[in-house]
Amino acid sequence: MKDAHGYQLTGCNSEAQALLDQALAQFRCLHADSLATTEATLQASPELVMGHVLHAWLYLLGTEAAALPVARASYERALELPHNDREGRHLKALGQLLDGRWHAAGRVLEDLSIDYPHDMLALQAGQQIDFFTGDARMLRDRIARVLPDWSLQLPGYHALLGLYAFGLEESGDYRLAERYGREAIALQPADAWAQHAVAHVLEMQGRREEGIAWMRGNPAWQQDSMLAVHNWWHLALHHIELDDCGAALDLFDGPVNGHQSTLALELIDASALLWRLQLRGVDVGNRWAGVAERWAAMAADGNYAFNDFHAAMAFACAGRDDLLGLLRAAQQRACARDDDNARFTGQIGAPGVEAVVAFVEGNHGRSVELLRSIRNQAQLFGGSHAQRDLVDQTLIAAAERSGQQRLARALQRERQLLAEQRRMQ
Repeated sequence: MKDAHGYQLTGCNSEAQALLDQALAQFRCLHADSLATTEATLQASPELVMGHVLHAWLYLLGTEAAALPVARASYERALELPHNDREGRHLKALGQLLDGRWHAAGRVLEDLSIDYPHDMLALQAGQQIDFFTGDARMLRDRIARVLPDWSLQLPGYHALLGLYAFGLEESGDYRLAERYGREAIALQPADAWAQHAVAHVLEMQGRREEGIAWMRGNPAWQQDSMLAVHNWWHLALHHIELDDCGAALDLFDGPVNGHQSTLALELIDASALLWRLQLRGVDVGNRWAGVAERWAAMAADGNYAFNDFHAAMAFACAGRDDLLGLLRAAQQRACARDDDNARFTGQIGAPGVEAVVAFVEGNHGRSVELLRSIRNQAQLFGGSHAQRDLVDQTLIAAAERSGQQRLARALQRERQLLAEQRRMQ
C-alpha cells in the first residue's frame, strides 16, 4: 500500500493507511491530535513501520530527555520490522538523534528529501533539527531543493510553503517569507507553522499593529495546536514593544502559562516572556515560582542547552539554588559526553546560564563579559533570531546597570540601525 504521496508503506492495511494519512495531515498543521491519531494507526496495524517512525518523531522533536525512552521503543520496534529504503533512512536519522547526533540526523534527512522530495515528514523533521541546531541556511535550502517538485495539487502543499516561509525569514528575506506564509494560510488557515512564519516576519520588521492584527485575525491556530503557546508568545512580544506590558502579562497568565504546561518548548516561552517583562521593569510577582517548579523535572537532564538556558532564568529568579545546582551539574555531564549537545552546552549554554545567574544576582559586569563572549555565536545552540534577541536585550540591560553607558549606547545604535534595515527589506 502507498501513502497520499505514492510512497510505499511496509506493514500497512487500509484502515492504518487512512489513519496514517490523517495523522500526517494533522502534524503538517501541528495539530495536537496527531499523536492520538498516530497511536490509533498503530493499533490498526502494529507492523506499520511509518506509524512507529512518526510516533518516534513526535516524541523526539520535543527535545525532552523524558521522551527519549518512548521514542527509542518505537524506533527499536520499527527496526525489527521489514522496511524499505525510505523507511530505513528515517530509522537511521532517528537512531542518530537518539544518540545525540543532531547534525548527522539532519544530514540523513537532507539526503532522504533529495531522493524522496514529497516526504513531508522528512522535511518537517529536518527543518526542526535545523532549528534546534541554529542552521539558518538549511532552514531555507532544505525546502528550496524540493520546491520545484511540488504543486498546488499535492496534499500538504500549504505546509511546504509554510516551511519555506520560515526558512526565508530566518535567512533575512522578509518579503518572500511573508508572501509564502500568507499563501500557506490562505490554503490552510490551521497551519500553525505558516502562521508562525509570518509572525516572525512582523516581529523582525517591528510591524507591531500589523502583528497583533495577524495573530488576532486567524482563530484557526488558537485551538488544539502544539504551537499555540509559542504563537501567543509572539503576540505578547508585540504588546511589550508597544509598552503595553499589561496586555503581555495577561497573555502570560492566560494562554501562555495559564494551563501550567510541563512541556519544555512551552516553558521556554514562559521563561522568555517573564524575563523580557522584567527587563522592562515590570513586577511579575511570584510567577517565577510556578515556572521554576515545572522546569524542575528537567533540571538534571542536560539534554539540550537551549532548554537549560531558559530553565536557569526561572531557577535564578525564583531563588531555587537547589535546582540551579542540579542544572549546572547536568551541564558538566553534558560537556563530558561525545555528542552535539556537548558543543551546544560548552560553547553557548554553560556561559549563557552563568550570565543569567550573574544578572539576577546583580553582578551585571560579569553578565556583560559572559554575554559578549557568546552573542555572536549564539545560533550554535538553536532557536530563532526572535528568541535569541533575548541575549542582546539582556546584554544592553546589563551594560546599563553596570555603568557601561558607552557600551550600552553603542549596542542601542547597532540595534536601531538593524531594525531600520529590516523594515526596508
